[in-house]
Amino acid sequence: MNSRIKLVMKSGKAILGYKASVKALRKNKSRMVLISSNCPPLRKSEIEYFAMLAKTQVHHYSGDNTDLGTACGKLYNCSVLSIIDAGDSDILTSIEK
Repeated sequence: MNSRIKLVMKSGKAILGYKASVKALRKNKSRMVLISSNCPPLRKSEIEYFAMLAKTQVHHYSGDNTDLGTACGKLYNCSVLSIIDAGDSDILTSIEK
């Protein structure tokens, strides 16, 4: 999973963070949303609700927000990752709901 996320960050287009991901979901630009395991329950349910309205895939990442940030190649924590364009990665087709 981490290698696919790295490939998306390198060749595709992704948005990090809760606020920006909600904006992308409301504009129907997001294709997939990854939520870390230690994301607060209210925030997680809100993201899932917006994703359901936008008919977007949701994947619950097994690691916490530090692991998700590191998988993205960033030095900070990230609880929500929104993928807009997968690029060369097969992340959208490999993960089935």
